[in-house]
Amino acid sequence: MLKKSLLLLTLAVCIAGFNGNSEAVAAKALTAKQASIVTVAAFTAQGDLPNLKTALNEALDNGMTVNEVKEVLVQMYAYCGFPRSLNGINTLIAVLDERKAAGIVDEIGRDATPVDPKRDRYAIGEKTQTELVGRPVAGRTYDFAPVIGVFLKEHLFGDIFERDILNRQERELATVGALAGIGNVNAQLTSHMRVSMNTGISAEQLQETVRLLDKKAGPATGSNAQRVLDSLLLQK
Repeated sequence: MLKKSLLLLTLAVCIAGFNGNSEAVAAKALTAKQASIVTVAAFTAQGDLPNLKTALNEALDNGMTVNEVKEVLVQMYAYCGFPRSLNGINTLIAVLDERKAAGIVDEIGRDATPVDPKRDRYAIGEKTQTELVGRPVAGRTYDFAPVIGVFLKEHLFGDIFERDILNRQERELATVGALAGIGNVNAQLTSHMRVSMNTGISAEQLQETVRLLDKKAGPATGSNAQRVLDSLLLQK
């Protein structure tokens, strides 16, 4: 499995280089901030609050602002539901209380840029979704339940992605971490690994993400994510 994964990774990197795509040839390693986003998202999605507490402390120690960490937890409700998101936010509150009591001063950071409440949320979300995926999103799912497409465009890709506390790469890494943490949503995990590469995340960075998930969230999570990544790279 390891040799096969390394071979696929090498091929993907070579293809990216030959294509001359500046976005495809991205940084070779995850930053400390990106790694923290992945682990915070994974543990939030799994409802693993003890490990989430550790990950939140590491994220703050790695220089993430309170608002950046909070934004990851807010985004999680779109992928793993309000209960897990709210539990994550409450865990962050407890972590901040403990750090404050210990004399640690964490940077709050900037908030999201205000937006026009009268803006066309559907049009904004549709544009963002199309840019991320690389084509307009359509299919039987959205023909059968059109309202879910409206919710995705207006709220997820509109309201949430419009909040500029996190950039698109960071939001996609959070999504990959969450979906890998859930573990039985491989169609969606495949899609968002592909989208993350569309934002400029490299095959090497995704491989590092998988290794991080294997180390932090466990071999079951890591091996499943590895299979998804291997399958995706074979399609490249």
